[in-house]
Amino acid sequence: METSYTIEDKELLQKVGERIRHFRIEAGLSQEKLSFECNLDRTYIGSVERGERNIALINLNKLAKALNVSISELLEIEI
Repeated sequence: METSYTIEDKELLQKVGERIRHFRIEAGLSQEKLSFECNLDRTYIGSVERGERNIALINLNKLAKALNVSISELLEIEI
């Protein structure tokens, strides 16, 4: 069952994914290393970074902790 998102929804997911990728690269982590740090699957990390997943708040918190940033920093995007 596929969820249909509006264009705005897709853009939002992509922007959040880009922020996560930015901080991951800045931290010098591969997707695999980040997945170990936050106990999430590597393929999930990749799909979040590509804007294919509507990330849950709990997982956003796990990523923020693993990247040593706040949730608000991950969500610091232009809408």
